[in-house]
Amino acid sequence: MIVTSDISELRAYRWQDRSVAWGLVPTMGALHLGHISLIEQAKKENDRVAVSIFVNPIQFNNPKDLETYPVTLEEDLKILKKQGVDLVWTPTIEDIYPENYQTYVQVEEFSNQLEGRSRPGHFKGVATVVAILFNAFQPNRAYFGQKDAQQLLLIKQMVRDLKFYLEIISCATVRENDGLAISSRNKNLSKQGRKQAVCLYQALAAANEAISNGNIKAESIKTQMKSIIDEYHLAKIDYMSIANPTNLKEVEIINGQVLISLAVFVEDVRLIDNMTMEV
Repeated sequence: MIVTSDISELRAYRWQDRSVAWGLVPTMGALHLGHISLIEQAKKENDRVAVSIFVNPIQFNNPKDLETYPVTLEEDLKILKKQGVDLVWTPTIEDIYPENYQTYVQVEEFSNQLEGRSRPGHFKGVATVVAILFNAFQPNRAYFGQKDAQQLLLIKQMVRDLKFYLEIISCATVRENDGLAISSRNKNLSKQGRKQAVCLYQALAAANEAISNGNIKAESIKTQMKSIIDEYHLAKIDYMSIANPTNLKEVEIINGQVLISLAVFVEDVRLIDNMTMEV
């Protein structure tokens, strides 16, 4: 397994055989089963797999969130070696944003909805760093989890708009036994917080059941979701959404496929989750 922070070495290794198909899994480290599922999918569909590890400072609108984001590089590299990853890129902040860096990417509509409203500037940071990763490495395919559904839509839009020559692959959310979506931020929960974090999945499951039973009124379903989360004293809702899954515009009556998503603070840890449902 090649590990490098140097972009010249990265490109040399990537292009040493132009017939080889590469899959890229962009990460911020603190690897977990969700990341491993992306790597496994990438290994099935490509000749070689690369993983990037970079905690991107410009996508954190809350400095405390950046300070508390888990950094476990030594452990991450052991996991990646065990998974048979071919190349790991570990750039520094100076590698990605050198002195006098001035260029940013903004995906207009998707950046101002849901997560974008709650985290101003977040998606500008995401789009910028992902564009840099794609341009530096130029993979054939890149892999992202459905847990970050809005991010996935935004990246697909950026790839279309900027004519990146690669395929974006969406992979299913990986969950704990109790339904909690696996996330690097789960490590910041206390034992009690971890127990209460299941409220996100329970709210989504209740929405799914309500829709299956014929309730197609979005506000009614949100009320049911809120009542579940309110039972957990450590949980505070940031937002809940029932939207068109292609443009994230809110719907009043469910007719066809919808993306039901939410963000909830459990203790001081902000967690997100979603499900796609259909009537």
